[in-house]
Amino acid sequence: MPRQVNDRQQQVLQWVARGCPDGVWEGTGHKLSCQALHSRGLVKVSKRQGQWSVALTKAGQQYLDHGSHPPEQPRSKNTTPAPPAGIQSPDVAKNEKSGVKAAVPVPVPRTSSLPRKKAKTVTEQLLEELAEAGGRIVKREASGRETEKWPIRVAAARRSGKIPATKELHGGWCNDGYEIRLVDAPAWRLAVLPPVPVPARLATPHPVVKALQAHPQPMALTKAMQGRAFRLINALLTATQKLGYTSAFGTAKSAPAPHRRRNGPPHFTITAQGQRCDFLILQEQDRTEHIPTKKELADAEKNSWVRIPRYDTSPAERLRICVSGGLRHRASEWADTAACPLEDQLAEIVQEVGLRGEAAERKRLADLEAAREKRLQWEAAMEQAKIDFAEAARVQHLDAQERAWRRAAGLAEYVDALRLHAQTLATGPEKDGAETWIAWANDHVERLNPLNGTPRLPDIPEPRASDLQPFMHG
Repeated sequence: MPRQVNDRQQQVLQWVARGCPDGVWEGTGHKLSCQALHSRGLVKVSKRQGQWSVALTKAGQQYLDHGSHPPEQPRSKNTTPAPPAGIQSPDVAKNEKSGVKAAVPVPVPRTSSLPRKKAKTVTEQLLEELAEAGGRIVKREASGRETEKWPIRVAAARRSGKIPATKELHGGWCNDGYEIRLVDAPAWRLAVLPPVPVPARLATPHPVVKALQAHPQPMALTKAMQGRAFRLINALLTATQKLGYTSAFGTAKSAPAPHRRRNGPPHFTITAQGQRCDFLILQEQDRTEHIPTKKELADAEKNSWVRIPRYDTSPAERLRICVSGGLRHRASEWADTAACPLEDQLAEIVQEVGLRGEAAERKRLADLEAAREKRLQWEAAMEQAKIDFAEAARVQHLDAQERAWRRAAGLAEYVDALRLHAQTLATGPEKDGAETWIAWANDHVERLNPLNGTPRLPDIPEPRASDLQPFMHG
């Protein structure tokens, strides 16, 4: 039984399936993984005239599509063929000469083998399980290694071509395991896009293209690729201008390194419904294994700090268009391939710009609605805070009256006790002073007692912001 491949070897196998793009691996570790895959029959490694290459085999494609090795063919046992009719075998002839009667073999009737039912692939089983579960399943395998296979199987299912054109297969990790969903494809993905014509030559170039042409070294492209790049840009700008989008010249500085291609300044921009999309036009690089020269070998042997490059790069006759800004829908990069040049992909780029503009407009309207809703909530909270403040003021006034009433009742009792005491005093200055004090005290108790007035609602003062803050609840 073939050994299972590890995560590193799976990544290398997928890299080989994508055509071995440059800038993915550093060092030679991936070559060792390719040798391990070669021993399993999943790839074929060759090195001719100093050039190392690797190619995907049918078994490797089978593993990527289904997540398993192809079934092994049963080995046939070595059997001695029966002699033709009318001819005796040497053993039979020998037995007849010696007088020993040989056993006559009984012919075994042949039975016609029924055709075996073709086993369902992992993709077919997955789609059937999704259909029965309503389009969503979560894989919770007991073994972690088994669960880790599902991202590969989902990717293989997307490439299999068995997913309906109106559906999309999504997979991702969740708290319960690996979630797989089969959802309806958005309408924009099913739309038939009109092709974008690319002129054979630029008779009247777009103003942005003129600005790019005026640069001494536009976009760091080779002379052979500049003309085609200008025609692609002109077709893209013309198609987006017809849709009402605006464009502007960015910069024509040299392109950034491959691993920093998204961080470079844009060569030009296209704005759709307020969403600006930055565009970079890059020239692909072919990488070949570097053969050290005698001077490099001598310098490396003489000086320990000298490093001999592992690869040589040269400009390829392929272009790449990178788009940044806004919400990604289809992709962020489009590149020339053998099956589909950039001329055939411009319609998708035009649609992508429009989709990002529509998403930006939806977000703007949603933000406005959220701000309006928040303002309404704040106004309602302010009104409620004023009501709560007034209620709290009335409660506070009532508590103050209750405390004043109790205070007046206590003081009235004390004034009555003073009167009784004053009656025991002899007529004279002392009794006159006590009666004067008792008269003032009695008037004070009368003023203090809230029951001596007319009960009514208190006047509520105009609240300040600090007064309403405790009633806003954050």
